[in-house]
Amino acid sequence: MSESVVFSQLSRKFVDNNDKTPDQAQQVIYYSLAIGHHLGVIDCLKAALVCPYEAYREWVATLDAGSEARRKMEGVPRYGEIVIDQNHVVMLARAFDAALARQTPEQQQWSRELLDMLQAIQQEPAIYLMVRRDRD
Repeated sequence: MSESVVFSQLSRKFVDNNDKTPDQAQQVIYYSLAIGHHLGVIDCLKAALVCPYEAYREWVATLDAGSEARRKMEGVPRYGEIVIDQNHVVMLARAFDAALARQTPEQQQWSRELLDMLQAIQQEPAIYLMVRRDRD
């Protein structure tokens, strides 16, 4: 069995409703698109970065020991998944940018891809990443 870590990025949201939804309820559903996960809102996630599980652990180990960024990223091995949203952008961007100098070329590529995804979240706060451990 091989394991990997998959970074999935929000690609779009849509409202799962039917024709019988009253107008007032429609307003609540559309409002929920703006504020988060509620009944009737479905997020479509698209895999944006995949790396082998052990390589992910080695990559995360390049972050400063004891840092909040490393603790956040170590949530994948600990809990199986993490969410990265606008609240994490600055912290993670600084940490991965600072770690570039001590990373392998492959790790640097992953860091640059993650930095691009973080920039997308910065520009559009509704975007987020779901990072999940995947067992094939």
